[in-house]
Amino acid sequence: MITSQLILGVLNLVIGFAESTIVLRVILKLMGASQTAPFVRWVFETSKPLLYPFEGMFPSSQLSGVPFTIETSAIFAIFTYMFLGYLLQEAIDLIDRGFIKTKTKQTKKQE
Repeated sequence: MITSQLILGVLNLVIGFAESTIVLRVILKLMGASQTAPFVRWVFETSKPLLYPFEGMFPSSQLSGVPFTIETSAIFAIFTYMFLGYLLQEAIDLIDRGFIKTKTKQTKKQE
């Protein structure tokens, strides 16, 4: 049987991976990393589907005289995925607590 702890673990893993790749993208863009490098290209390609819903939401800021780019949409996406992960965790905890209460009541009735 799948436990809520297993579901929460997988959820944390998925949300953590998504947030980590977006954070890496923000850092690499901020530092002006070359997009021809294989690792940079992998990070950008991996994070692109995660950023699709936020594309064009906010303008990217280019600092004058330097190759630094601040992707405001990506920063917003990090906080959105963080909040979404929190809501899902709370929902799973709520369902789990409700299931335990129901199961405890059924056990007491049988006694």
